[in-house]
Amino acid sequence: MNNRKFRILVVEDEEAIRAGLVDVLVYHGYEVEYAADGQIGLDKASSGHFDLVLLDVMLPLINGFEVCNKVRERDKELAIIMLTAKGTDEDIIQGLKLGADDYVTKPFSVAQLVLRIDAVLRRSVTGRQMLSTFVLGNGMVVDTENLSVSNSQQPINFTRRELEILMYLQGNGDRPVSRDELLNKVWGYNKNLEIETRTVDIHIAKLRRKLESNPKEPEVLLTVRGAGYRLLCHES
Repeated sequence: MNNRKFRILVVEDEEAIRAGLVDVLVYHGYEVEYAADGQIGLDKASSGHFDLVLLDVMLPLINGFEVCNKVRERDKELAIIMLTAKGTDEDIIQGLKLGADDYVTKPFSVAQLVLRIDAVLRRSVTGRQMLSTFVLGNGMVVDTENLSVSNSQQPINFTRRELEILMYLQGNGDRPVSRDELLNKVWGYNKNLEIETRTVDIHIAKLRRKLESNPKEPEVLLTVRGAGYRLLCHES
């Protein structure tokens, strides 16, 4: 069994916050490196040496959005959690649209941060073990190994988190899956944990833009009023 420690990159320019994050993560058993600006953060994140990047939005040289975008262009599987200022919905939405797995708002509790990191890493490991294809109701073939649609006229690629959502919905057949269930089963959040997040809504919207001919009138990734979401697939 592989017992290596997970490696986390902290990209944060405020020295006191950066030092505190490094100390907390080392205490919880992670191997940690850090970067104090976006350019160094991008270089390190692109090295392939990390399992997760904890990425601040406001950074010198290159901001966190650009870093996230450039990392996602090269690596669809590297887990990314963004740190955003409290109350800035625009930052949250922008980060998730660019492919971040989750976000934590400042100021944050150490306990919540560690829970978020643990959940994202747990799903990351599970996601890498999925090797199969399935066919959506519109005929698109989802290739879970390559995180893509294999028969589309234009390239359609998924982030690992987007693929996990599709896989979970596909695995539940015609049963609608609630937002809370997705948070629990895909993101790994405890059902009893009070976490305010728009992550599910934003990811569903992103998937519809990729899969639907008209995202405002979905025919594949359906909303079941009062119950949740359902993915229309062909029977295998």
